[in-house]
Amino acid sequence: RLARRVCVGAGGAVATLGGSPMAPAEVAVRDGATGKWRTVKRSSPTTVDKGYLSAPRVIEFPSKGGRTSFLYYYAPQNKDVTPVEGELPPLLVKSHGGPTSATSAAYNLRIQYFTSRGFAVADVNYGGSTGYGREYRQRLDGQWGVVDVEDCAAAADYLVAQGMVDGGRTAIDGGSAGGFTTLACLAFTDSFRAGTSFYGVASLEALAGDTHKFESRYLDSLVGPYPETQALYKERAPIENLDGISCPICLFQGLEDKIVPPNQAQMMYDALNAKNIPVALEMFEGEQHGFRKSDNIRRVLDGELDFYAQIFGFQPQGLPD
Repeated sequence: RLARRVCVGAGGAVATLGGSPMAPAEVAVRDGATGKWRTVKRSSPTTVDKGYLSAPRVIEFPSKGGRTSFLYYYAPQNKDVTPVEGELPPLLVKSHGGPTSATSAAYNLRIQYFTSRGFAVADVNYGGSTGYGREYRQRLDGQWGVVDVEDCAAAADYLVAQGMVDGGRTAIDGGSAGGFTTLACLAFTDSFRAGTSFYGVASLEALAGDTHKFESRYLDSLVGPYPETQALYKERAPIENLDGISCPICLFQGLEDKIVPPNQAQMMYDALNAKNIPVALEMFEGEQHGFRKSDNIRRVLDGELDFYAQIFGFQPQGLPD
């Protein structure tokens, strides 16, 4: 189990906030006298049969320039389905936001949504992610759009080479900064056959001039000072490098997003449409940077699955009419 916070009180009582890959986070207290634990509050009342949950395992994989990086690998898992003998699963690579945050092995039903429907999922902690030491975290300094892209592509290539997934059915998704990495992977690598961006960055120049105050100079350390390094901003921006994109892309965006404004998704959609590259865009009223409404969250999950079903040629189960 994963303990995120621990507090020690009078009499030796210990309170912790923690969880596991197979159960949602909860607040639990250990009695100082008896040593027994009791759950005070669970983050979710929902219980999912473990026969539908995939347990992640950590994989360290080689990347470009002799680097090694890390991912959590989730194999397909559904107790009601028998895999077709000899058939490898499609792969969904997930690129976390931040970009200098990290993903974890915590309970994640959005990942389990896909693994229970036949996908293998690789949740990547690319170079620049926190939790692996200072040198690892600093790999992204001045290299956003390079190291993250190389590592996510290397993750897919490694799993294909290991015979764990179907190299003809590889997809990538990500939100915010992860959406930028997703779009950049599609623009600068050949590792994926489809991608989905949630409120992702398409133009670095537009982001530098039109984001919220708190992160207004964030790109100075991730890319370089603007406008002094304008050439780098163009060089790494997916919208400036559409010639490298040849596969279908799906875009989801909140109309009230102040961090990555809706014009980013609209610009990407219009540019791809003009080049006759298959693209879909859905905007959501009342949503900001990250979807909050349960109906919209479900619509996005179902929409992403249906998008891959059309690209990879399978019949999805359980989608609404």
